[in-house]
Amino acid sequence: MHTVLVSCTGNTNKPNIITLAWAMPTSANPPLLAISIAPTRHSHTLIEESGEFTVNIPTLETLQAVYACGSLTGRSFDKFKKTNLTPLPSKKIKAPAIRECIAHLECEVDGQFTTGDHTLFIGKIVEAYADMGVFNESGYDLKKAHLLYHGGGNNFTVLDPKIYKA
Repeated sequence: MHTVLVSCTGNTNKPNIITLAWAMPTSANPPLLAISIAPTRHSHTLIEESGEFTVNIPTLETLQAVYACGSLTGRSFDKFKKTNLTPLPSKKIKAPAIRECIAHLECEVDGQFTTGDHTLFIGKIVEAYADMGVFNESGYDLKKAHLLYHGGGNNFTVLDPKIYKA
């Protein structure tokens, strides 16, 4: 599953980061995406409090930080300090972007649904931006953007940059 870092902040305005492999687009018009988070997670509480989150796209170069953000709890650790990730002011919401990531989707919660043991947050994308040069006419330039995919446990991989046309 494609791995993302979701940054959020609640009533205290202390930012947090959660690593997720359960994230997907759900609509092009309007632009919506879904993330799935267990209610026991600290980020779940923060997103419910603020009604917003930023989806950040990490790369292989941030692997150790990605793993730490999925292993440590924001209730006990400042994940930005612990991982040396840099919070950047977002353009339209309070939840920060992450400088070390290559793309950012600022979202306002548009819906929330309980799905078994997780909550599905539907985010309306209110701002999207990426580093120069990581996209081409087909999407991500896979030779430049080493996107992370979670294989389970502490196993991650990247895609082979060879593109096969159908």
